[in-house]
Amino acid sequence: MATMNQDRKDPAIPSDEPSKPETSLQRFKRKQRENENQDEALEETFPASDPVSPFIPAKPPQ
Repeated sequence: MATMNQDRKDPAIPSDEPSKPETSLQRFKRKQRENENQDEALEETFPASDPVSPFIPAKPPQ
């Protein structure tokens, strides 16, 4: 089971205690933390996530 200092993708930390099912409050807090982490990651990539603006040169004067 993941702890507050560990992501779900991290390997499990061995423990002598049997793991308990996640409570609804724990699940809510975990999901909220995942959403906050995803929002932060998106904010950190903001300039790179903007589409490239094509440069169209002006027509030369005639």
